[in-house]
Amino acid sequence: MATTAGVQDKPTVWLKLAHGSGAAAFGIKNNGFDYFLLLFYGTVIGLEPGLVGLAIFIALTFDAVSDPLVGYWSDNFRSKWGRRHPFMYAAALPVALSYFMLWNPPELGQTGLFFYLTGLAVLIRTFITFYETPSSALIPELTSDYEERTSLQSYRLFFGWTGGTMMSIIMFGALMTGPLGMLDPQAYATYGVVGSLMILVTILISAIGTHHRIPHLHRPVATGERYTVRRIFREMFETLSEKSFIALFFATVLFAIASGLAAALSFLMLRYFWGFAEFQIFIWTCTVVLSALMGFLIAPWSVRKIGKKQSVVVLGVLAFTIQPAPVLLRLLGMMPENGDPLLFPLVLGINVIDLALIIATQAVAYSMIADLVESNQVKTGRRNEGVYYAATTFTRKVTQGIGVAAAGAILSMIAFPEGAEPEAVPAETLWKLGAFYAPSLLVLYLGALYCISRYRIDKAGHEENLRKLAESRGPQA
Repeated sequence: MATTAGVQDKPTVWLKLAHGSGAAAFGIKNNGFDYFLLLFYGTVIGLEPGLVGLAIFIALTFDAVSDPLVGYWSDNFRSKWGRRHPFMYAAALPVALSYFMLWNPPELGQTGLFFYLTGLAVLIRTFITFYETPSSALIPELTSDYEERTSLQSYRLFFGWTGGTMMSIIMFGALMTGPLGMLDPQAYATYGVVGSLMILVTILISAIGTHHRIPHLHRPVATGERYTVRRIFREMFETLSEKSFIALFFATVLFAIASGLAAALSFLMLRYFWGFAEFQIFIWTCTVVLSALMGFLIAPWSVRKIGKKQSVVVLGVLAFTIQPAPVLLRLLGMMPENGDPLLFPLVLGINVIDLALIIATQAVAYSMIADLVESNQVKTGRRNEGVYYAATTFTRKVTQGIGVAAAGAILSMIAFPEGAEPEAVPAETLWKLGAFYAPSLLVLYLGALYCISRYRIDKAGHEENLRKLAESRGPQA
């Protein structure tokens, strides 16, 4: 056996709150990268949008190596504080400091800004991995229950989405209310201060709040085999070659790219394509909390009713056909014109429901990763939660990588004017923006749902894996 110790099958609400609250740090970081980074560097500072996307894509190549290595390291780390918590504590200050620096750049030319952004993107994404991967990897350790794992993941996504949304509310409700609005550089500097402090606090709350569970978590057992580069990559390959994981990995990659593309262009679509005023965008942002709450409730309920894979497929089909629908209808001339009093409540209502379904889909899909742990343990004798969740962290950061790169490429291809007022953007340019945006999302989402259909572990299969592991531990009981 690779590990010892048991798991708590019914985590308390307080434990779920403590564990889940830390996801706000990832949500805050994502909020900045997804919604404001391209706008800040590409419009306010004046770095060419394609270079912004390239900088994030370069950081993504570092993630492809660092994420699984951090996951493997945390799976095999030995300390008096267990496998996960030393990483969580160590990440708090570095990620907060680097996030602050991102939004307070020095005065540099195009080349200097590009290298500054690239370097900080690498640092932030590496530091956040040191927290997010070990923290997420606690889910299968805190409970082996099929439904409870979805509940734990729902708490994480609720706090992740809410944490990020609160930053947007602060931006639109307080920081961007000056005469320069969304083009005010001081607003982004203050955003960096507030965001970095919130990241620091939420990481520490989560680490401290789950600290008491350390004695009950799994511990790696020494095998006597020396760690070598060959052994590390052999074990990671064995872990990640699970067929259900491969299906889930490609699904989450496609989900993440689509989400990143939608997020990076979100405010441009709202302000320019739909012509919404800044106060309307503020209201739009506030309703994300409502969607997060709805998704938080829908995900566990759907798993109890129809299981995980079926939940993802059903919720996904609903969500991913609804999301691009308003844009496609506008391209066909079947939506109210900009300025029509019916347009904002119509598009807003559709978005609230659609986003709730997307969040629920994400919660269920991410919870499916936890069930891979025992399946892999039956085959290899090792628990590799960190490696699996590193892959999840990687795919979620693809949201900023390929998604932002794609958004930057679209803006470059359609020659979207930098810093222009909505009325100054040609109608043809806006039509091209929608024509690239909606079909791209639809194709990516449908591809992800096809990948999900290849996942094979259901509740019965998970419980059978637990039974086999219990039998193997029998003589030691």
